[in-house]
Amino acid sequence: MTTVETQLFQTEQEELISGSEAIAIACALADVDVITAYPIRPYDTVMQYVSKLKADGVFDCDFIVAESEHSQFEIVKHASAVGARTFCGSSGVGWFYAFEAITVTAGLRMPVVAMVGNRALDDPGAFGTEHNDALAVRDLGWMLYWVATAQEALDIALLSWRVAEDPRVLLPMAISCDGSFLTHSQAIVNVPTSEQVRKFLPPYDRGKLQLHPDNPITIAPQVNEDWLMEIRRQSDEAMHRSVAVIEEAYADFKKTFNRGDPSAFIEEYMTEDAEILIVGMGTLALPVRVAIRRMREAGKKVGFVRIKFFRPFPTEELQRVLGGVKAVCVIDRDYSFGSPSFAGVLFHELRSTLYPLEKRPLMLNFIAGLGGREIHTNDVNHMVDIVQKAIDTGKIEQEATWIGVRE
Repeated sequence: MTTVETQLFQTEQEELISGSEAIAIACALADVDVITAYPIRPYDTVMQYVSKLKADGVFDCDFIVAESEHSQFEIVKHASAVGARTFCGSSGVGWFYAFEAITVTAGLRMPVVAMVGNRALDDPGAFGTEHNDALAVRDLGWMLYWVATAQEALDIALLSWRVAEDPRVLLPMAISCDGSFLTHSQAIVNVPTSEQVRKFLPPYDRGKLQLHPDNPITIAPQVNEDWLMEIRRQSDEAMHRSVAVIEEAYADFKKTFNRGDPSAFIEEYMTEDAEILIVGMGTLALPVRVAIRRMREAGKKVGFVRIKFFRPFPTEELQRVLGGVKAVCVIDRDYSFGSPSFAGVLFHELRSTLYPLEKRPLMLNFIAGLGGREIHTNDVNHMVDIVQKAIDTGKIEQEATWIGVRE
């Protein structure tokens, strides 16, 4: 890091910053080499803060403003191949415009770290939160994480480079941050020192896989049916290995920075004696926790499980936590038109997760908060009332329900 950076991050600090600014600071702490930018709301606030850090002499990186989302992902993909630590991001349809490059990044095992400022897909136009943009990479070989707070945004960014660049993994990581609720909302964030980060995050080293004139290797060969399945299997094995690497890195993170949940993959809230468990991702955790505290005061045994890593999916942990309850209430800030039960993506993942269990809880799905609409505590109460009715009658009248929709 530069002299200025070292001075800035010599001691731990508390900063009032947004989730976007927290990730920009993580880029500086991680000494990212190449960052690309193309503005699209709500992710663009990261690039605005990165450019400020660079202009102020706080952060030295190759900051490249591309002419499209596609180009910026192509740039970091190639930069990663030659051994540069990289970062970029996008939102909504901008994320989709880059999809060719995003797909190839995973196929080539380039550990690019990207932020997705979750936003509704056009049309109709909307800047508010939906999760379908980031979820589109769930089957491509990207690791995928959903953030709930600005502090977690900074922390998971540091963890992302550590895991993605590990030679046992070498897969890209997408950090999903709910638009506006997280990207623009400020909170107190503990910013670690550069010394702590250097201790936790080793330099990026591709070893014999680095593209260099002195190491003539072939990247992205045309293999067709001769070797494609073997290459896909290698990526699958890397995703399998990522689970242990994440656990190892998270344990080291907690030791280095003195914070973190018991699990890297899920967060549990009042789950010990719960009969109904609400499951969701991202910033909906705040209103859900408030609603649960009030329901607990009324004697209702309700808890919450927040899924942090969507890929790799925490199958065994969720089977352990959800398998012993009467019912699971899944809140999807997404949709999967025409899917079984016409339900959301998370619901189907969870139903598949719990299917092997001998005793399975009732499962109900709720589509809520699309386009950035608030999920209020009374919405959560309404969902739980529907779930309780299913428990009492032993019958699910409707598997998927849209919440808060005007007639």
